[in-house]
Amino acid sequence: MSDIYARQLEALRARSLDRHLREISSPSGTIADLEGKRLINFSSNDYLGLANDPQLREAATKAIAEFGIGAGASRLISGTQSPHVRLETALAKWKETEAALCFSSGYAAALGTIPALVGKNDVIILDKLCHASLIDGAKLSGATLRIFPHNHLGKLKSHLEWARQKNSAARIVIITESVFSMDGDRAPLPEIVKLKMDFGAQLFLDEAHAVGVIGRNGRGLAFEENLSQEVDVQMGTLSKALGVSGGYICGSRNMTEWLINRARSFIFSTAPPPALAAAAKAAVDFLLSIGGEKRRQRLWRNIDILAEELSIQPASAIVPWIIGDEKETLTAAQNLQDNGFLVPAIRYPTVAKGAARLRFTLSAAHEATQLRSLAGAIKRLPKRDRTKPIRRLRSARGRPVAEQRTGH
Repeated sequence: MSDIYARQLEALRARSLDRHLREISSPSGTIADLEGKRLINFSSNDYLGLANDPQLREAATKAIAEFGIGAGASRLISGTQSPHVRLETALAKWKETEAALCFSSGYAAALGTIPALVGKNDVIILDKLCHASLIDGAKLSGATLRIFPHNHLGKLKSHLEWARQKNSAARIVIITESVFSMDGDRAPLPEIVKLKMDFGAQLFLDEAHAVGVIGRNGRGLAFEENLSQEVDVQMGTLSKALGVSGGYICGSRNMTEWLINRARSFIFSTAPPPALAAAAKAAVDFLLSIGGEKRRQRLWRNIDILAEELSIQPASAIVPWIIGDEKETLTAAQNLQDNGFLVPAIRYPTVAKGAARLRFTLSAAHEATQLRSLAGAIKRLPKRDRTKPIRRLRSARGRPVAEQRTGH
């Protein structure tokens, strides 16, 4: 049996698609200690620098002193402790919804929620570049699945027409991300909402890479576009800008009550540690504060610095740099590492074959000198590795991103 895996691994290596775990011997932050070398970290999704923030550490420490380490049971047995309830109340208030429900991860939130809301007689219409968790949740639901090309409103409309004609009584759910994790671009949300309303569909929006980054107090793209009330299911993560771990679903109280009864990844999982819930609530409280809004604006100042240095227009804190060839992308990442920067080489199956890229992620904690040093290192890459940033940084509405994000 081991020989089978050896051959499979060798096939991955031959295509420059094998991956390895790398031990970081330092806290999450803008500096990472990797194999005895200190690197400036442009690989983390810790957009606001909260993962090692003193406020969150204090909240977690206090919760450990009061509630211990583990929850000891699933949420429906005896695992729902006060920090979980407080966090869900805070999330609902922050996102301006009736209720919220937390899961052990964003992946678990998608995998449990989608099959609980949609069944074999229904239709899911999914953006091609949606996260793997959304794809897997859609497949697990048993619903008829249709994929539309990334942000292609015409194809989305034709799928909606087909679905409504196929079964006028079917539940139709559009699933998309607000900010796409590998491209960093935004969904054309107003147009998607209009189509949803025209065809009587529901909208499931994953705001994982928008919360904490976009919209006042980091409430996300739906809030910035004044469309929160038109989104039926708001999914998000506690693991990126909020600096902790876990996922959540926000929406109507009836919907979250239904998930409590039907979302298998919620029902059959031990509750997250109460300390994580307490730290996540501290992050939400921080985002709602003046200091939190200043931190978010600092992130956008950092994004603007890199944008100016590289003559690009990022729509988020994610900046993809397309190279294409997997081996050349690995070489470029190693070149940057040799020059003191930790930047991941993103390859298939995370992105399409031939679309390998460097993925730079920015934090409010980065210093301007670090950003300018990174830009210089990118410009010094060998010409074959220094192609161009992804072109999908303009919206499907045709306006430059810089015009969209006034006030961020």
